[in-house]
Amino acid sequence: MKIGILGTGMVGEALGTKLAQLGHQVKMGSRTANNESAAKWVKAGGANASQGTFTDAAGFGEIVFVCLKGEIALEVVRSVSATVAGKVVVDVSNPLDFSKGMPPSLAICNTNSLGEEVQKALPSAKVVKTLNIVNCEVMVEPAKGGNPTMLMCGNDPEAKAKIVALLKGLGWRDIIDLGDITKARGTEMLLPLWLNLMGVFGNVRFGFKIVRG
Repeated sequence: MKIGILGTGMVGEALGTKLAQLGHQVKMGSRTANNESAAKWVKAGGANASQGTFTDAAGFGEIVFVCLKGEIALEVVRSVSATVAGKVVVDVSNPLDFSKGMPPSLAICNTNSLGEEVQKALPSAKVVKTLNIVNCEVMVEPAKGGNPTMLMCGNDPEAKAKIVALLKGLGWRDIIDLGDITKARGTEMLLPLWLNLMGVFGNVRFGFKIVRG
């Protein structure tokens, strides 16, 4: 499958590397076609890795991952809105606000979410929110976090089914579909708790596990 990655940070690099290793063709996008971080990733990534602009990556991917900081995510996705029309877009970003230092607060919460705003910005795309509740190490190797539960939501059942298959390829076994994209409010609001736990544990190798009775 052809996959576009918007973002050259740790999350985009981790997902891009793992997906390329699994045999997918992956194009990493940034503001410039010759981004240095993306070039290093391509050099290490082998034949399945390539780079370009945000628009290049959005056009390349059958599925497009938004792996961007919350404060720039909407600006970038709006710029590729026409390019991703009809496609599945996976929003991995969180609305973290670092303007007052650490720990960050949530710029959007309670009655709205970044996931919903991404869907509004991409009215012709099928947005699925997932993977935003764990560190990128655990995203691509759930066993590192003790095989936790992954939560997902979105408005399109077929799009979510495609992402469930992709998540299973990454090693996720316990995946819960919470419903429509408004449920991103709950998953994004787990981030303050996640940050608290990171401080308690002193590492990022953990996740949330839903235990059924």
